[in-house]
Amino acid sequence: MKDDIVAVDVGGTFTDVCVLEGDTGALRVAKTPSTGDPIEGVMSAVEEAGVDLSRVALFSHATTVATNALITRRFPAAAMVTTKGFRDVIEIRRGTKDELWDAYYDVAPPPIRRRDRFEVTERIDYAGDVIEELDEEEARRVARLLARHEVATVAVCFINSYANPAHELRMREILEEELPDVRVSTSSEVLPEIFEHERFSTTVANAVLQPLVGRYVRALAGELEQHGYRGDLVILHSGGGVMTPETADRFAVRLAASGIAAGAIASRHIAGLCGFENAIGLDMGGTSTDISLVYGGEARTTNEWFVQYGYPIRFPSIEVLTIGAGGGSLAWLDDAGSLRNGPQSAGADPGPACYAKGGTEPTNTDANVVLGRLGTELIDGAMKLDPARAHDAIRTGVADPLGLEMTDAAEAVIAVANANMADAIRLISVRRGYDPREFVLVCFGGAGPLHGAALAAELSIPTVLVPPNPGATSALGCLLVDVRHDLFTMLLGTVDELDPDELEREFAQLEDEARERMRAEGVAEDAVELLRTIDMRYVGQWRSIAVPLDGRVESLDALVALFEDEHEREHSYRRPGSPVEIYRANLRATGVTRKAELARHELGGSMPEPVQRRRVHFPDAEGSVEAPIYRRDTLPAGVSFDGPAVVEQLDSTTLVPPGVRAEVDEYLNIRMTIDREAS
Repeated sequence: MKDDIVAVDVGGTFTDVCVLEGDTGALRVAKTPSTGDPIEGVMSAVEEAGVDLSRVALFSHATTVATNALITRRFPAAAMVTTKGFRDVIEIRRGTKDELWDAYYDVAPPPIRRRDRFEVTERIDYAGDVIEELDEEEARRVARLLARHEVATVAVCFINSYANPAHELRMREILEEELPDVRVSTSSEVLPEIFEHERFSTTVANAVLQPLVGRYVRALAGELEQHGYRGDLVILHSGGGVMTPETADRFAVRLAASGIAAGAIASRHIAGLCGFENAIGLDMGGTSTDISLVYGGEARTTNEWFVQYGYPIRFPSIEVLTIGAGGGSLAWLDDAGSLRNGPQSAGADPGPACYAKGGTEPTNTDANVVLGRLGTELIDGAMKLDPARAHDAIRTGVADPLGLEMTDAAEAVIAVANANMADAIRLISVRRGYDPREFVLVCFGGAGPLHGAALAAELSIPTVLVPPNPGATSALGCLLVDVRHDLFTMLLGTVDELDPDELEREFAQLEDEARERMRAEGVAEDAVELLRTIDMRYVGQWRSIAVPLDGRVESLDALVALFEDEHEREHSYRRPGSPVEIYRANLRATGVTRKAELARHELGGSMPEPVQRRRVHFPDAEGSVEAPIYRRDTLPAGVSFDGPAVVEQLDSTTLVPPGVRAEVDEYLNIRMTIDREAS
């Protein structure tokens, strides 16, 4: 019987797998070191978890293939074809830079070099009227030139194609006739939006990723099939939904934040189960920390983000702030002799010094070993840690250069890492008007539960939640999502100019396309949910606000009232009587799928004896203290205990500092109640 649901998340250091057993409802996890070939890592994790793929009904996957490609710029040969005179739009960008005060800092070059960007004669105006026809003879010359360049993919980006895609579609036909094996992305299909830099940038990213993503998802699907899997492979995309390999191949750029979104989805779900509508997710892995925010039960999303500064991707995405702070982040001294932490990382190979795989530089993991917060093994003994190498790394890299004692040096390493993460949490909360004291901190990832209590104390967050399987929580997120597509169309007009019937017709067309996509993905019609929103702004504003719609568009005056309420909530003011402009109509189509349901357990178990005791150093303690070490799987629902304590399990270690009260709830989460003085 095919009942099991499997999710795999490939991270920079470990590959995690979650299996929801269909017959029992039990959730089991496995963890293996990541490999150079992500497909090999996926199959290794599946084997480690003991998964019989012939019994699996659904296989869900979060991947960093697209993200890593954009970071490393290991692209196939690519070219761009654009309107004459617009060759340098993606190089001019918006004229901004990330390091504002560094005169020598340059933004990374475009993904497609200038020599590979070609112009053709055509022109369409803002209203969609043809000013100059596409020169088809010139277009064919460009196509034949691209054949000599042996390109694998082409981005077609014509100015104002969002208003009339005819020339882009014809250019695509010519390219497919002349280059039948080359992938073609058109900006009118990928992102039919007015702003040319954002549209061109997103389309170029889609073009350079298409061959890579397409090859990856097809190879993975084939590998799973060879091992007996006969169900659907679904891939998590940045918007918080999943799509099939065919759709992922077509809109490859949507996978640019695939792995990052999974953890945010899981933290929202876990917080909601525990009765918290406001949550900050802290996913600290081996190389980075991903921070997300949920307010009122909804994850914050953004319509413009980037993997590399200056090259925006304009697809809806769960907003996640990523910083270089992980277990493998390196501690180092800058030119002024100050202690720094990250973003450089030891990664999975050679890894921290205590892994004994050749690494010699100090990392956060080494510091936690020196402080006694980590023992001598990880992954239930599958990975041994060498405390002597950890001590050597901290001594030579931090303690001796700064004249510190060993434990003081290790504590300084952790303090800097925590300060970096606390600052990042403030960026996503305080800086946007949210008070961390009104949130719960959901800590997961292999390293998150080691640092959660200290971060909560620093930020005055009253409660910390540590899920049952912290290291595999991002993989769990893949089991909590639906099939999702985001569609939109440009409108551009004031509410006085637009007819409600015209707006309704635009939404009807979007809904027809959404249902067609869902049918192609195998989603039953009665499982499809459609959510309408309209982007609106005061005339003269640059940024717009998405206003949700409930049903048909009956009155534009009612829309204006909704917009002004939302504008006041977000910006603390409104301008009654000022003209309001409609910018875009949006439709979110969701195909509801079967999801993991975490089992509830009866409260009332008894506290087990610790498996051992270990000397653990805490900053406010007089030296180290003897702390009990518990196995996570022996802690039943309902037990409570006070710190200091350490809870070890397959995929993570939870640190409960002195003064912190911990209890295990009905979902087997560890809830820590934080005293503001705890650290």
